[in-house]
Amino acid sequence: MTDIVHTKSKPAYTRHHWGKADRQDHGRIHLLEHHLADVGACFEELLRQTTIRQRLERSAGLEDLDEVSVSRLATFAALHDIGKASVGFQARIWNPEDAPEGERLPKQAGHTLDLTPILTGRDSQSSWLFDALGWDRMLSWDDKTGETVCDLFIAALSHHGLPLHLQNAQHANPAMWRDFGELSPRKCIERIAWLVREKWFPAAFNSVGPPLPSSPAFQHMFLGLCTLADWIGSNEQWFPFVSVPDDDYIEKAQVAAKRAVAEVGLNLLKQREAFSGVPHFGDLFDIDSQPTPIQRAAVEVSLDHQLVIIESETGSGKTEAALWRFSRMYQAGLVDGLYFALPTRSAASQMHERVSRIALSMFLDSDTRPAVTLAVPGYIPVNQSCEGELQGYPVWWDDNYRNETQWVAENPKRYLAAQIAVGTIDQAMMGALKIKHSHLRAASLARNLLVVDEVHASNRYMSEILTALLQAHMDVGGYALLMSATLGSVARTRWLHGRGALIPNMEESISDPYPAISTSGNADMVATDENGQPKRVRIKSYPQMYDFGVVARRAIDAARQGAKVLVVRNTVDYAVRTQMELERSVAAGEERLLFSVGDIPTLHHGRFAVGDRRALDGRIEQVLGSKRSKDGLVVVGTQTLEQSLDIDADLLITDLCPADVLLQRIGRLHRHRANDTDRTAAYSEPTCITLTPPGDDLSPMLKSGRDANGLGPKGYVYEDLRILEATRRLTQKHGEWLIPDMNRELVEQATHSEALESIATQMGEDWKEHSLEVEGVAIGDGMTARGSIVRRDRRFFVENGDILFPSDDERIRTRLGDDRIDVRLNPPQSSPLGVEQLIDKLAISVRWLPEGQTPESVDVEPVTGGFHFSIGEREFIYDRLGLRRI
Repeated sequence: MTDIVHTKSKPAYTRHHWGKADRQDHGRIHLLEHHLADVGACFEELLRQTTIRQRLERSAGLEDLDEVSVSRLATFAALHDIGKASVGFQARIWNPEDAPEGERLPKQAGHTLDLTPILTGRDSQSSWLFDALGWDRMLSWDDKTGETVCDLFIAALSHHGLPLHLQNAQHANPAMWRDFGELSPRKCIERIAWLVREKWFPAAFNSVGPPLPSSPAFQHMFLGLCTLADWIGSNEQWFPFVSVPDDDYIEKAQVAAKRAVAEVGLNLLKQREAFSGVPHFGDLFDIDSQPTPIQRAAVEVSLDHQLVIIESETGSGKTEAALWRFSRMYQAGLVDGLYFALPTRSAASQMHERVSRIALSMFLDSDTRPAVTLAVPGYIPVNQSCEGELQGYPVWWDDNYRNETQWVAENPKRYLAAQIAVGTIDQAMMGALKIKHSHLRAASLARNLLVVDEVHASNRYMSEILTALLQAHMDVGGYALLMSATLGSVARTRWLHGRGALIPNMEESISDPYPAISTSGNADMVATDENGQPKRVRIKSYPQMYDFGVVARRAIDAARQGAKVLVVRNTVDYAVRTQMELERSVAAGEERLLFSVGDIPTLHHGRFAVGDRRALDGRIEQVLGSKRSKDGLVVVGTQTLEQSLDIDADLLITDLCPADVLLQRIGRLHRHRANDTDRTAAYSEPTCITLTPPGDDLSPMLKSGRDANGLGPKGYVYEDLRILEATRRLTQKHGEWLIPDMNRELVEQATHSEALESIATQMGEDWKEHSLEVEGVAIGDGMTARGSIVRRDRRFFVENGDILFPSDDERIRTRLGDDRIDVRLNPPQSSPLGVEQLIDKLAISVRWLPEGQTPESVDVEPVTGGFHFSIGEREFIYDRLGLRRI
């Protein structure tokens, strides 16, 4: 064989097929045969990890996966990039002048779709590939017709994130598989096949083993692990380039794979050996108190239950209950790690700090302590206290992957491969959807406990996706824990017992215990004692939703009496208008009554830059947290105030919202009993004022249009007016809400189907029509969701058309709710809140952008108190009030 030509330009073709090439120096290559060995070795090493192997076994319904089968699966993993043997792919790093005299370079090509003419027999000479691979011997691994072998081969070839479309090869060029000069795809594949049989995985061919599992779920799990192995095996930090053929290279690959899997955090042998056991409850959470009944029950309920649902009032310690259960499950070897999923980016950022502290208490050995990854794009990825940086791979990829500096943390596709991560629920849901690299996400998550905080069922689309995610996760042996203060019986029953389960009637639902823990495989709910934090909340309702001046004056008057006041509006626009009216309402010298960062008055919502949002979160927990000041204060914000912030108010002024959401907001009232002695006399009892539209009922909202403060038709936040009308009636019927005694009753009377049908019947034909529209949208959302879910009951070869993903998955991503894109600012700007960090990018909703425009950067013009920029004909301003359209 000829030597490789090293050059700073693209090299001439040689007999040696490359698999990886340096981005900057294309003359520096890693041979294809060596890259395949790297990935095969990584896959084999992944299956050396107990939990990962158990999950793959469970997906096939097996008790034990034998070593011969492991070798055969590693063979398929190694063959994942066999398509790179084509001259079309090899030509991707050649210069035209490097062609032999009198010849033209072949047309450049990829290595998956362009393989399909061979796989489907459309190339009349296609049999040579299967002959070269020794396909007849591989077919003996299947006890049927060879379909399972074909399925697994197609699954391996789908490692770039999309199931390979076997029928979409009309643009492929079979000529790329014919010899070009001295470069022979056939000889390359024959050599690789020889290496696989004789050097890499001889047991796959030379030993007798059982038929490979034919379960579709097994094939999908295999693809996820194969993709993970490819991503690990493509890192030059662990697998340096070798351009000279080496028959014994597999030995180097196996050593490197062992190191790589350990450094990624997938091999926990040393960590488990160093683990000294779960600390006592108080030591784990660094608190001087005993566990509450709900926390105690979370650990006493058998750890073997794959799904656990914790329902308890806000502030009762559900987070600690979940983390304590996780620590016990880790100790028992049931899970390797944790993914803690929250509804928003900011909530995840807050929770990340809490989980990081738990990691310090749980894993005392600093050498083996896992990093806690913040799985939120654009945020700092790894906690400083548990640093876990991994080096990247500065290599040229055929599909434009970017450089990485932290292997797990910096690429969202790999977030779920972290041992412990805190992020948004959409990152986990992507493992259930027809989105690129869905299988990688699902397989990575399988070994960990999935905790989902603040679950609810108001969004049918999200509920269907979560149902599919939980089912897929548990089907491979995974564990999940859901937490809610306000979960209705419909959602709980569906998640525990499946979509077709019988829903209890409203009377039965109201009689269910609360607080309680429910488990999969167990029809009975486990009732727990109350958590020692009962609240008698005074409820007042006023038709002043549109009167910003009255709302502002009411809040200021309470603050003047020393109350901590939380004003929660349903939309950012209403929150900003309330804040502006509030500032006009304070007298000179009363600025101290307004929430501010430094000396800059502001409010709290989701349209702030990352650094500013961190400052807002930190400041609000300082002034409304467990060690809050004694002075009166007004804080205005949106739903961000009800999610994961540890804040304690005396008076809540809130827009009308569904009862379950209202209870979540009320959870911020009198949250810390330690503050009771400092509360002003007028608000020694928690008080909630609900702002409603004027009128005797919500009938005008049926035609309210977009400017409806998020309520009703086209309000885009809370569309079901039946739930809102039921909630409005509950605020007027009960002058006091006893929490947690009334939680179950309040939620069911506002969300159960019987209650909603009663509202529509009482209110007349327009409401019946609205009911049909809402239910029609819900049915449509459910159908859309089910159409977007990965069909893990379908096979890769036999049922190829059923598993295909859409060509554009942006629509699916957008429906997850976080449709923002990061836009860089040119030049970076100073924070209007005085934060000592330049703002270099902003997250902007795609719905705010002109159609078809998703700019990577914008030119920015400083203005007084902030900065201004335009995208197309749309103008934006960012200042102390956050990001707004002009």
